Amino acid sequence: MKIGLIVGNRGFFPGHLAESGRTEMLAALQRAGLEAVALTPEQSRHGAVESYEEAKRCAELFRAHQDDIAGVIVTLPNFGDERAVADTLRLSGLRVPVLVQATPDVPAQMSIAARRDSFCGKMSACNNLRQYGIPYSLTASHTVAPESDAFAADLAQFAAVCRIVRGLRNLRIGSIGARPTAFNTVRYSEKILEAQGITVETLDLSEVIGRIQRLPDHDDAAQAKLAAIRRYVDTGNTPEPALLKMAKLGAVIDRWMRHAAVEISAVQCWTSIEENLGVVPCTLMSMMSEGLLSSACEVDICGVLAMHALRLASGTPSALLDWNNNYGADPDKAVCFHCSNLPKHFFNSTKMDFQAIIAGTVGVENTYGTVVGKVKAGAMTYARFSTDDTSGRMRGYSGEGRFTDDPLQTFGGAGVVEIPQMQRLLRYICEQGFEHHVAANFSQCAAAIHEATTRYLQWDMHLHA
Repeated sequence: MKIGLIVGNRGFFPGHLAESGRTEMLAALQRAGLEAVALTPEQSRHGAVESYEEAKRCAELFRAHQDDIAGVIVTLPNFGDERAVADTLRLSGLRVPVLVQATPDVPAQMSIAARRDSFCGKMSACNNLRQYGIPYSLTASHTVAPESDAFAADLAQFAAVCRIVRGLRNLRIGSIGARPTAFNTVRYSEKILEAQGITVETLDLSEVIGRIQRLPDHDDAAQAKLAAIRRYVDTGNTPEPALLKMAKLGAVIDRWMRHAAVEISAVQCWTSIEENLGVVPCTLMSMMSEGLLSSACEVDICGVLAMHALRLASGTPSALLDWNNNYGADPDKAVCFHCSNLPKHFFNSTKMDFQAIIAGTVGVENTYGTVVGKVKAGAMTYARFSTDDTSGRMRGYSGEGRFTDDPLQTFGGAGVVEIPQMQRLLRYICEQGFEHHVAANFSQCAAAIHEATTRYLQWDMHLHA
């Protein structure tokens, strides 16, 4: 990922600090695995920006890399020129996250030759960015050294914010099938999503089933998918005809997603696929999510959007779960569950089984294909997005907790979660009328989700702390 770098400088402060500060920040970015786009000392004094001419030069450099730059860091090794910083960003035309960092002074080095005043300069830079209408992020501490562990943490969160913002803009989501009639809770507005640059491409299940029926058993893509299914999960007692149906379904979905250029998907399950094809799509969806192509059931478009944001932040697979049951009398614990299409990443061990809930309606023989197991213990970030038709805005919430090792005897894919002040969170969900689905990820990235969606996407988000 490329990051634009603006080095602030002001002439009557020590210029050597701008020069060394640029070097220190470039080293910090390299340690974080980020590629810097920055002026060189040959292109401007100390490779920094101070004058309007230098701001234009830096902006021109950024425009040359505008398709690749995911964010910009403003580093202030001395007071810096706040106008040049703001002018650079305005002239560049970039609509990316911006992180403002200021390097701390050392009490023993406060002479005219060594004093930074970045503490003060950061306030001026932020004041001008706000005047220019440019949103920006801040480090956890007002001043922080580029080589410190604290800044490494700041940089990791900022990189997550950049990935989220970049990944949600111009996103294309595949909607495979219609929303199940009984699930009003997952209704959403395509128009609100489109206004955010998020497009929904639809595919009717009749087209899917028709394409499957025309697909020969020996089709190369279907046979490759069948082999991939066998490698992915213990198929147990699943009948061979059911496995072949799953493979054909997967081949059809893969081809359509490539043709439609969609990155993630939400699939109708309940109960058309079972009645008309004779399998559930859970294994295929689990495989997609495991491969970082998030897929949600019950055509929960906003649910898979939250899965995708978590995946972008953490780089690991996400799942969509139900806030499903209390866990005894513990107010901070609950059972999260789905039937399940959870990615293998969520389990210590898995197997393929039939969908126990739907089987009572359509028969066991028509419901093979779930990926079941107990969710492993670990840190958890959760998130939910929704379209609010009343206000015409996106809204949602995020927070952190953990999956526990508490015993749980049930079917499907399920785990016990522990979240501080969970009753307050549940009250908020109900008071605000949020859905019963929540996206989850083994990570701690709620702050990045909140920062990206509120500061840069202008969504109405609640952070449960």
